Amino acid sequence: QSQLVESGGGLVQPGGSLRLSCAASGFILDYYAIGWFRQAPGKEREFIAATIKSGSSAYYADSMKGRFTISRDNAKNTGYLQMNNLKPDDTAVYYCAADPKLHNLVVVTTDKDTYVEVWGQGTLVTVSS
Repeated sequence: QSQLVESGGGLVQPGGSLRLSCAASGFILDYYAIGWFRQAPGKEREFIAATIKSGSSAYYADSMKGRFTISRDNAKNTGYLQMNNLKPDDTAVYYCAADPKLHNLVVVTTDKDTYVEVWGQGTLVTVSS
């Protein structure tokens, strides 16, 4: 069974940093693009970033550029999201997802007809003093 498990969430003060991990099991992550998303209370899920299978290139939502960095280690079957200078508005459940097509990850939150193959269960990030 294909599965993604996020970890690394928690409570952090404004200005702090967190590194989220996304561990894949039941499938080989090398063959999939990875994406990160978040959903704040009462809001729609939004796209953060996605990286291609090799990890050599990444695509970011305009609002996420600068403070968020996506990466992956295919040898560990794991993806990462480094988050810096966190703000209270970054409080949300963060999800990772995997799909053979990077495009699907980029558009899934705006195109209701797009399907992404594997989703994690999410990890909560709370930014508060």
